[in-house]
Amino acid sequence: MSHELIAIVMFAGMMLMLMTGQRVFGAIGFVGALAGLLLWGTGGSEIPFSAAMKLMKWYPLLTLPMFIFMGYVLSESKIADDLYKMFHVWMGPVQGGLAIGTIGLMVLISAMNGLSVAGMAIGATIALPELLRRGYDKIMVTGVIQAGSSLGILVPPSVVLVLYAMIARQPVGQLWLAGVIPGLLMATLFIIYIYVRCRLQPELGPTLPPEERNVPMAEKLRLLQAGLLPLGIFAAMMVPFVNGWTSLVESSAIGAIAAFLAAVLKGRMTKEVFETSVRSTLGISCMFMWIILAALGFGAIFDGLGAVKAIEDLFTDQLGLSPWMILILMQLSFIIMGTFLDDTAMLVIVAPLYVPLVGALGFDLIWYGVLYTITTQIAYMTPPFGYNLFLMRAMAPPEIGLKDIYVSIIPFVAVMVAALALIMVFPQIAMWLPELVYGK
Repeated sequence: MSHELIAIVMFAGMMLMLMTGQRVFGAIGFVGALAGLLLWGTGGSEIPFSAAMKLMKWYPLLTLPMFIFMGYVLSESKIADDLYKMFHVWMGPVQGGLAIGTIGLMVLISAMNGLSVAGMAIGATIALPELLRRGYDKIMVTGVIQAGSSLGILVPPSVVLVLYAMIARQPVGQLWLAGVIPGLLMATLFIIYIYVRCRLQPELGPTLPPEERNVPMAEKLRLLQAGLLPLGIFAAMMVPFVNGWTSLVESSAIGAIAAFLAAVLKGRMTKEVFETSVRSTLGISCMFMWIILAALGFGAIFDGLGAVKAIEDLFTDQLGLSPWMILILMQLSFIIMGTFLDDTAMLVIVAPLYVPLVGALGFDLIWYGVLYTITTQIAYMTPPFGYNLFLMRAMAPPEIGLKDIYVSIIPFVAVMVAALALIMVFPQIAMWLPELVYGK
């Protein structure tokens, strides 16, 4: 059996196991370990061991539990509730203002957490009931929550970009900076769409009644301070890192400590909040580590077979595809896989194939990391089986059905596709900031 055929059998076997409902790390790790034993006998058992040692030596991996803990502390201590009250007061007089404020809330939550699921949970439990209670159209606001949560893996400190940096061997700082302007661009496009839509159809996003808008300026300023707190934590973490005063791990520790102290000073760091935050952090961190471990073992087999070189030759020499055509096919494959996999699983499954191929085709891996994050979020929200669609259904109130969720996301997916196209055509949207800071 040729090496190319072995690689295809491995990939097909892994996908088949995933479709049967096996855990991601179990499917990837099992196929990789079995292939290693069949190909190289008992010597193949060294591959998982080597992957484990490589994982333990990845010092930046310490950032994952720090960022996750920071996000859960800020979420469980209800600091996100303060943010929504701030947007409620300041944006209420604008047509569709609460929906616009919800996008702003999602940007701040992204800067607090770095996980799209966390943004979805906070938006669905805090913002969605308030928007429905104030007469906003249920289809539009359902799309707003889903679209806003997509910013979680793009705006720093994105946990997924940290994982991409480890697998692609790229600097995390540059990836974070590369995600800033695209993330803000998408948020701006969402806001423009909401504002224009609500101006044309005022019934979709009514303004607040006068009695709710007449809030004393002192109260408005107090609520504004609540919104500045997450920004202060973000600045305390990012400014030393970008200026080279601290390492990535040290900055993540600063963020975790700052979030913890903020919750303590507000009197919200109860035993229940601390225990929930630690348990959730431990669970998600372990999940990420198992997935990375399995992916490293699987990727080592692929490297040993020369599968990456074979695929490159197939696309460029035998099929005669241009580098841009190959890149677009990669993005389409992400959308297909996104119907039944999460972003982390997609990354670790295709990283052994795509990342070296992207580099061989002459594309910048920092820029490609941004394309990857946007494309996976589009995949999450693409019917019929988008991952985020079912998360939204699980969190939404009974009056919002699956059909409403499917319809709600169509205009926002169109906006995201437009943003993706802009970044592909104009790479400097993503690359300008890292080049400015790091002089790359």
